[in-house]
Amino acid sequence: MLLIGVLGVSLSAPLTALLAAPALALGFWRTALGAAFLLPGAALRRGAEFRALRPALIGRCALAGAFLAAHFGTWIPSITLTSVSTATALVCTTPIWTALAAAIAGQRMPRAAWIGLLLAFAGTGVIAGVDVTVSAEAVLGDALALAGGIFAAGYVLVGARVRAHISTTTYSICCYGVCALLLGAVALVAGVPLIGFEVRDWLLILAITVAAQLVGHTVFNLVVSEVGPTVVGLVLLLEVPGAALFALILVGQAPPALALPGLALVVLGVALVVRAGDHRPKVAVPEQFTP
Repeated sequence: MLLIGVLGVSLSAPLTALLAAPALALGFWRTALGAAFLLPGAALRRGAEFRALRPALIGRCALAGAFLAAHFGTWIPSITLTSVSTATALVCTTPIWTALAAAIAGQRMPRAAWIGLLLAFAGTGVIAGVDVTVSAEAVLGDALALAGGIFAAGYVLVGARVRAHISTTTYSICCYGVCALLLGAVALVAGVPLIGFEVRDWLLILAITVAAQLVGHTVFNLVVSEVGPTVVGLVLLLEVPGAALFALILVGQAPPALALPGLALVVLGVALVVRAGDHRPKVAVPEQFTP
């Protein structure tokens, strides 16, 4: 099941690179379809939970949805500006930012976590240095992917508090719904079309939604109680080489050779931070988040 989950999330970025539809449209339909898929079953099983939601919880769900909208609004465009493997590695730095937030909040981080932070930052510097020689667009893509990881950290941190009070399904529907509304509103104001695409683009949007939003999220949510959040967090890092392999097969795109050491440093650094979260004192990690 972990392998299926990794395959699902690894397809997200390469399929997005094939998409001609606007990034806002993909973010809108991905979350709108995700909410629509979950809603019928939740309405039957958890109708009482929806009706009992307090204003404070609704506000936190809305905040998490706003972070998710910002995540999609930055990460999806990054895939078309920089390489798929680079965008995937940088957006997967989410554990770095959640760990830093925990440190700022007063939690003591193990030494391994600090080493991981330094390695990830060094890898990011290597990647940015390489992309400076490629194009200004590639550097912008790096910045957007990194911002996507930061916004994902906000989504994870808010969600961790909310899921202590409501089910993951109810939380996901609320977040996806808010995210879709915000992205749809931005698209409307910016004049970005949400319909009228070629059949090929609709099929890609559906494939991305099923692969990452439904298969990826669902599988990792199912197995996290069996294998533990640390294992899931580490396995999620396989998305980086997985996305690179699918990008090579589907898009014919290979990461810049000089950027490979930077990608390796980022993955190793994030892995150390996630692993450190398995020891006391706890470090917040995105146990169930996939881009």
